[in-house]
Amino acid sequence: MVVDTRSLPSRLTGHLRELILDGSLAAGTQLPTEPELAVRFRVSRATVREALKQLENEGTVVVRRGRGRFVSNAPVLRRPITRLESVTELLASHGYQVENRVLSAAVAAPTADETQRLRLPAAAEVFRLERLRLHDGEPLIYSVDVLPAAHVSDPEGTDWSGSLFATLAARGLAPVTSVATIRAAHLPAGAAAACGTDPALPWLLMVQLNLRTDGTPVIYSHDYHRGDRFSFDLLRRADQEAR
Repeated sequence: MVVDTRSLPSRLTGHLRELILDGSLAAGTQLPTEPELAVRFRVSRATVREALKQLENEGTVVVRRGRGRFVSNAPVLRRPITRLESVTELLASHGYQVENRVLSAAVAAPTADETQRLRLPAAAEVFRLERLRLHDGEPLIYSVDVLPAAHVSDPEGTDWSGSLFATLAARGLAPVTSVATIRAAHLPAGAAAACGTDPALPWLLMVQLNLRTDGTPVIYSHDYHRGDRFSFDLLRRADQEAR
């Protein structure tokens, strides 16, 4: 049996967050009062207050003075995990006014991991692009995209604030498939400082190797998605023999 070692407030925070993410508490819904939540979850009002404070700090819950606490109207973006798409275009399709803030863009020596994943020859360099995706000044995604430097002919003269997929497509380098891994993660220290978000905010890290039609790697990316704004859907099927 797995024992939940989190504090009571953290457990309640997680439970309330799950109710919000699965739609049981929809965007714009007013939350029950502290006494009502204390009775419902059989905890003290102090525990409820601390749990709600965590949700307020991460932006999942907002306080409207004189009215109470409400689930934030900022929608949770549900993404089919099988769909390969530009993050910039995804956010725009959901009505977000996307700001791609370039934190750094430079040619550099690759790490051993990047050399292996991108199948780089000896002495090859990479182009590393670090960006924040924001809406109304609120950071939603922190990403690091690494490309073979040979694919980037004019790094300083290129506008990297738009869709990277579109930029590569214009050069005949559009990725068409990817191999991805998703896991819970904390933001790197430098990124956390740039985002200015609560250190306790949950993030979902998607590590992707994007491939061209011939199977050649074109982008090795690390995208950190805010856990209170994104969820990923997948379709699972039983084997025919198991039915």
